[in-house]
Amino acid sequence: MKLFADFHTHTRYSHGSGNIRDNVLAAMKKDLTTIGISDHGPANLFIGTSLDNFKRMRDEIDILRREFEGMEILLGCEANLMSLDGEIDIPDVILDELDYCMVGFHPLIWPLRLKDFGYLTLGNLLTRRIGIMRDKMMQRNTDALINAMRYHDIQIITHPGKRLPIDTAKLAASAVKYGSALEINSRHGYMTTSYVKKAKEQGAMFSIGSDAHRPEDVGNFSRGIKIAQSAGLLASDIINAVKN
Repeated sequence: MKLFADFHTHTRYSHGSGNIRDNVLAAMKKDLTTIGISDHGPANLFIGTSLDNFKRMRDEIDILRREFEGMEILLGCEANLMSLDGEIDIPDVILDELDYCMVGFHPLIWPLRLKDFGYLTLGNLLTRRIGIMRDKMMQRNTDALINAMRYHDIQIITHPGKRLPIDTAKLAASAVKYGSALEINSRHGYMTTSYVKKAKEQGAMFSIGSDAHRPEDVGNFSRGIKIAQSAGLLASDIINAVKN
């Protein structure tokens, strides 16, 4: 299985170690034809980028596109889920200027309201630490992600199920409905073979991402490809796979 794009890479604009040019050059070394820059939204505690930086990233990418004409360089984001209602930390005025939007569930964020802190941040923390309310939190987490897909144009849900309980079948069915792919994250490996099989039964599409935080990790898909193959996925099931 060969992949042509890495949509999930980070730079110094959030908590990566390289700049955009570094990621582009790394992608070229891996024979990729598309590279996506997807730094964290501003709600991520300590590591999120500022909204002002998206204009700087756009300008930088526009210059690099002229320099590297054979490489498709995309500006995206890894937005943060901020509420049960599916609100994210990237406003529409900026989303309209991006090439794509990914959304991830990250526990260390500034929630939108106090109740969202209680339901999402605190609730998930208690579930992880002492295992209480797991079924209730699973439904809340899943419904929040579904609401995000309902109200925003989201291409990819990043690392679904990472440390937080998710109703796999329900999320996958909604991803099909709203045209979003589920990420098989090569860095974390939280999306297990069993998870992928359940999601595939609902007709879900997938994206394999490196989640690179260093330029040298751009295009490192081996773990994700292994999970995909063990789950019986074909290139036609993966949005960034080369189709034969």
